[in-house]
Amino acid sequence: MTSDFIVALVQESVRTTLYLAAPLLFVSMAVGLIVSIVQAATQIQEMTLVFVPKMLAVFAGVVLFASFMLDTIARFTYAIFDLVSRGGAL
Repeated sequence: MTSDFIVALVQESVRTTLYLAAPLLFVSMAVGLIVSIVQAATQIQEMTLVFVPKMLAVFAGVVLFASFMLDTIARFTYAIFDLVSRGGAL
């Protein structure tokens, strides 16, 4: 194992983590923005009001993106197992 191999492995790990987290983060940010706009328009300044819609939206996002996330993590896991068995580089 060379340092180039380790760097490439860490880069691919970070990339995969971002691919897995991005859909849920975007859903959460969009719902937070919408709730903030509604709060500003109605002048309801309750700080805890945003948590329930965000939790429901993230849960819906997990249900919606579960197949994509599972496929992504499975491909990454298969690639790691293949690399370990071959002893090769990415």
